Amino acid sequence: MAPKNKNQLKIKSILALSFTILITTLVFIFRNKIRFLDTFGYFGIFLLSIIGNATIILPIPSILAAYVGGGFFNPIYVGVIAAFGATIGELTGYLAGYGGRTIIEDPKKLEKIEKWMKKYGLWTVFILAVIPNPLFDLAGIASGMLKIPVWKYFLVTFVGKLIKFLGFAYLGASSFNLIERFV
Repeated sequence: MAPKNKNQLKIKSILALSFTILITTLVFIFRNKIRFLDTFGYFGIFLLSIIGNATIILPIPSILAAYVGGGFFNPIYVGVIAAFGATIGELTGYLAGYGGRTIIEDPKKLEKIEKWMKKYGLWTVFILAVIPNPLFDLAGIASGMLKIPVWKYFLVTFVGKLIKFLGFAYLGASSFNLIERFV
């Protein structure tokens, strides 16, 4: 029974890593078309959030979509929708880690995140999800490598992203309201 489970895990790992590479490649190829998704309202914000967070180490400004979206739409809806999309997108990092060690430019940073994960657990994911930073991809990769249950990773990531995206959506709403007063 052990070899079968080991083979199944190997197949799942290869599929997870392949999916992550495919998503990142597609976003890179169609990067010019992605810019126009914000014209689709809440759905556009949702898609930008998925795509912006599905790419590993390839920046797409999903925070900017939440900020601008908060100026035009209900900031609560924008925050929730952006957080949900971002969390779905972040599953690619988790899958890449679940699929095995990935090619990372600075493996020392990944090792540091792994140590934090081992010491502080999902609090590391939560904190890195709340603050805007380029290290969250590494937290997703480390979570997958450490085989943290995907539902726990998803839930903690969503709560952290929700706080962040609500903040940016309200900041956008406040900024746009301030500009309207003076114009």
